[in-house]
Amino acid sequence: MAPHVLLDQDLCYRALTGRDARFDGRFFVCVKTTRIYCRPVCPARTPKRENCIFVPSAAAAEALGYRSCLRCRPETAPGTPAWAGSEASVARALRLIEEGALDEGSVELLATRLGIGARQLHRLFVRHLGASPQAVASNRRLLVAKQLITETELPLSEVATAAGFQSLRRFNDAVRTVYKRSPSELRRGSKVTEAQASAAICLRLGYRPPFDWNRMLAYLSGRAIPGVEEVTEETYRRTYRLGDSTGTIEVANQPARNALSVRIEGAGPLPVRQIVARVRRLFDLDADPAAITAALGGDPIIGPRLTRARGIRVPGAFDPFELAIRAVLGQQVSVKGATTLSGRVVQRCGTPLAAARNGLTHLFPTPEALAQADLSALGLTTGRAQTLKGLAAACASGACELKPGTSLNTSVAQLVTLPGIGEWTAHYVALRALGEPDAFPTADLGLRKVAGGGVPIAPRLLEQMAEAWRPWRGYAALLLWTEPMLDPAVSSAA
Repeated sequence: MAPHVLLDQDLCYRALTGRDARFDGRFFVCVKTTRIYCRPVCPARTPKRENCIFVPSAAAAEALGYRSCLRCRPETAPGTPAWAGSEASVARALRLIEEGALDEGSVELLATRLGIGARQLHRLFVRHLGASPQAVASNRRLLVAKQLITETELPLSEVATAAGFQSLRRFNDAVRTVYKRSPSELRRGSKVTEAQASAAICLRLGYRPPFDWNRMLAYLSGRAIPGVEEVTEETYRRTYRLGDSTGTIEVANQPARNALSVRIEGAGPLPVRQIVARVRRLFDLDADPAAITAALGGDPIIGPRLTRARGIRVPGAFDPFELAIRAVLGQQVSVKGATTLSGRVVQRCGTPLAAARNGLTHLFPTPEALAQADLSALGLTTGRAQTLKGLAAACASGACELKPGTSLNTSVAQLVTLPGIGEWTAHYVALRALGEPDAFPTADLGLRKVAGGGVPIAPRLLEQMAEAWRPWRGYAALLLWTEPMLDPAVSSAA
């Protein structure tokens, strides 16, 4: 199947001529005369209609033999939503690929993790993205590599590793094949700013406007884990540990570019692709505000709230285990109380940084450390402490895998088998930690009160009401939590 047959070619051309940022990442234009593919917001002169082919993903463009534009830089485009609302397996596969599932693993192993066959996965990718899973993974490695080459002074050998290439030779060959230049030639043609030339890695991650950055920071600020996270009026900072690499991340908004700037400082081999994937999930950068508004804007309960919260995103999590622990600590206590408890856990069980910076003092404890820790005298009930240790032990042993890519039903079913974790906690973890947009904790008292106009309705009735909000029930839940239109006391500790 030709990858461009999935799109209305004339409609895409009209969108291209309008340079509307809302279409950025929805499709890419391949220009026959130059053999280059661009974003629909590219500043270059609009090509003639007969010279354009429109494809649903950057990988599809490269599969047709086109190379990426050096002006609009497709590597900074928002994530392609061609699969959104169409095939959940493709969505989960893309999340796993972003975190490097095919850098070392096989398509067969990826398909097994998704519970489908390799041939079926291949067919779904070609249908929705116009390229195979391997082609998508290869494209993501190349785009990350290109961004690191042109925006940083990271040694090229480290660029290759950070982008997910298994050898420097494969990295050189792939770059030369696609861009017709060697990595060093690409770097000579780039303009690296003084900030980018520092020891830190600075990248831009695109999103679709509008983006309510202030609302996002306000939500994260009240739930920031002391010592691990810090939120100011303009930035989000945190520590991280991924494999053998530890360090800090700082994220700020660049609204003029419709992008977030991400500054990474760390020791050890920097897992840039994994960090980027986690930051995208943390700030919900792949959300499509237009699609969410189309689905929820006309609802009598959610619509008015959405109007007041244009650009809303579901605050995610950088570390799913960290968020799951935070969710358990938040059971039946206030947001402030859960924050205090999480700070105590970090002080007792976390790893101190060699040099504290900007209020960041610790790495969050690993599942292994927390499973063996003494949690007495932290202000936790015996049951809550046992739930924390049980969750940590399950994650340490692999019995509970908190990884994006598992279906919502499977994730919830897995979590509720652990003592002390019910449906509310499981859905909350799925929503924020695993990036499931349709997660919806129907037992939440705050949601039931707001949906009932101040009087709690039965969970079953709320579940029936929420059917109209699929597959964006998670956004509806966040709007009900943060835009109750009632007395401020009617709120949730979420």
